[in-house]
Amino acid sequence: MRADGRFSQGEEHLSEPKSLLDNLRDPSVANATSAPAVQSGARSDAAMAATTSFVVLFCIVGLALWGLPFYYDFMVRDFGWSRAQVTSGNAISKLVIGPVFGFIAGWVIDRFGPRLVMMAGILMAGAALVGLGWATSLSMFYLFYFFNALGYVCGGPLPNQVLLTRWFDKARGKAMAFAYLGIGLGGAVVPWISNALITRFGWQMSLRYMGVAIVVVSLPLAFLLREPPAPIKTQKGAVPVNLGAAFKSGTFYLLTLGSMCSIAVVSGTQQNLKLFLSLDRHFSQTAAARVLSLILTFSILGRLLMGWLADRFSKKHVMLLTYFLVAAGIPLLFLGRSALALYVSAAVFGTGLGGDYMIIPLIVAELFSGQMLGRLLGIIITAGGIAEAVSPWMMGYLRDATGSYVASCAALVTIALLGMAAVLCLPNASPRSAP
Repeated sequence: MRADGRFSQGEEHLSEPKSLLDNLRDPSVANATSAPAVQSGARSDAAMAATTSFVVLFCIVGLALWGLPFYYDFMVRDFGWSRAQVTSGNAISKLVIGPVFGFIAGWVIDRFGPRLVMMAGILMAGAALVGLGWATSLSMFYLFYFFNALGYVCGGPLPNQVLLTRWFDKARGKAMAFAYLGIGLGGAVVPWISNALITRFGWQMSLRYMGVAIVVVSLPLAFLLREPPAPIKTQKGAVPVNLGAAFKSGTFYLLTLGSMCSIAVVSGTQQNLKLFLSLDRHFSQTAAARVLSLILTFSILGRLLMGWLADRFSKKHVMLLTYFLVAAGIPLLFLGRSALALYVSAAVFGTGLGGDYMIIPLIVAELFSGQMLGRLLGIIITAGGIAEAVSPWMMGYLRDATGSYVASCAALVTIALLGMAAVLCLPNASPRSAP
């Protein structure tokens, strides 16, 4: 305490009450911001950032992205569309929106911060679900899926990954794991929420209610969010990077390829699984919801586990583990005949899925410096979005052409192994101590 009776900055900082998310806040973030800003509330701002990312990812990825495939079988039955057509909405929209807007969104985030981009994404994702609830033709279906893709680009992983990477350093894995629990929780509950709404109001009205809920729940938090005041410090051993240097780096291309393969496998499985369970295996809506919910429930465990491991061990090895679990879970999901095999494979696949998207920004931040993180992630996520778009359509097309998912399953396992090979070739980053 000073002579005038007031706390010094250090004492004032220590006297602040701890929040539930204080253990996520990395003290080394002080190196990235001015001391007064850190002392006057950076801890609470970081906790707010993690909470906001949790809720936004819960809505935009958990409810909108993971929830939409739950409605595909109704579209096939009611409108006579094929599996390839209902999965092509995601494909066409991502192929058009991703390459055009992914890099632009990354540039805007680097220049102005993630908050405004995130708010725009929330509004577009909510409007997309409301519109899809009214769509009765393929043209309307594609139109509103474009807005869904825009919502994902602007409000999904990209702005949240940059937000958390700037606020956290040594505790980045824990913070990312906490935020990405929103995806797992959203994906775990959306089958049950959708099933309850469909039973009471019908599947189209259910989509409209979901769209409104996304905006009402997540937009206020994003509006109140404070932008990180400065970029994170450069990780020791990371490559100081501009886009030209990144494009000349073999590491960048290996990382992009590995990311594309992993996301292709996850998306191809996730967007076809409800179609397979409902139309091929003739599961009831409740039984299908149970399997889908089990996958996303185990993804929560996977996010916690991979986030903890990423703060203590090589992120390259953690990435390999997630890819292996995803590949190992696929065959029995589509080829296993017993209920036990289905549930075990759902648990294995879900655990790997939990770390899949989360590990990508962590390893990017470890291998490259952070000043252009938004643009680098924008490029990688855009490339991943292309794979995410093509893979479900490819699986649906192969199923329509062959009458089963055997060829689709073999293709996904091959892609997963290719991704693992790319990750194996990545350099080992400098080790860092646990926080």
